[in-house]
Amino acid sequence: MARVELRQLRYFVAVAEELNFGRAAERLLIAGPSLSQQIKALERDLGVRLFDRDRRSVSLTPAGAALLPDTRALLERAADLERRAGRLSGSQPVRLGYVNWLPPDLASRTAAVARVHLDAWVAPSHTQAARVADGSLDLAVCWVRTEDLERLGLRARLIGADRLYAVAKGTDTADLAARDVDVLIDDDLTSWASWNEYGTELAQAVGAREVRISDGAVTGPAFFDHVRRCTRPVLNSPKGQTAPLPSDLVRREVVAPKVYWTWSLVRRASEDRAGVLATVDALCDGVGDLGIHAPGAWLPAGDPHALPG
Repeated sequence: MARVELRQLRYFVAVAEELNFGRAAERLLIAGPSLSQQIKALERDLGVRLFDRDRRSVSLTPAGAALLPDTRALLERAADLERRAGRLSGSQPVRLGYVNWLPPDLASRTAAVARVHLDAWVAPSHTQAARVADGSLDLAVCWVRTEDLERLGLRARLIGADRLYAVAKGTDTADLAARDVDVLIDDDLTSWASWNEYGTELAQAVGAREVRISDGAVTGPAFFDHVRRCTRPVLNSPKGQTAPLPSDLVRREVVAPKVYWTWSLVRRASEDRAGVLATVDALCDGVGDLGIHAPGAWLPAGDPHALPG
């Protein structure tokens, strides 16, 4: 068997978790065709087919499903080896986790202050915050509430923000009031706990309508199917911010209020390592308020970056 690279294994895990080559490529910050080629090379080197794929769907084969837990374990052991080596060399990397968004210039902003290691496990916000608290990560880019920070012993600084928009049928691209959108709330709390909290509070605050789902369609192709079935425009989630829209759907800006989702860079309150603190400063200094404090902007009451009062 030819040599298998850890990079290829990370690609395999990303595609297995997303079950969509486009989203996996975006998450890995590589081109889609390159990701597809690397997966094909891995399948050739392993001698098994990992995915069944056609134009509409991607699914794990039985062999892919069987190999996925061992692959995750192997990547974790490799990360542990890197951490141990870093401690021995006196220059331990800063372990950074994320959900789906990172600053595009992360590498250039941190190169002079620390060796930043992007963690291979991309997980929901509440999971990444908990991993910082238990020491599995040093930093994470995620969505948190003030009560989460207090409960977990964390600190947060604003690193990014998304202004959310709605997706609708038809050709009307006019602005619409937040009360006139639907918000999808998924029964899967493991994956969508943060989004559900956010969406429920938004609906209660502005009069938007909650739509309960149980198919993980807060993002991805199934999200667009929900838009086609709903009678009103549907609020897009942060995980779908950059996804291209199908030709039969349009983007509509949400106003009254303008709806924002914040990304925090979280660290442990007790953190005192110079490399970690310098990385926080390198990524957050000069960010500004990104529009979240402008008149007519909305944030959840528990957002740590909301203005007091």
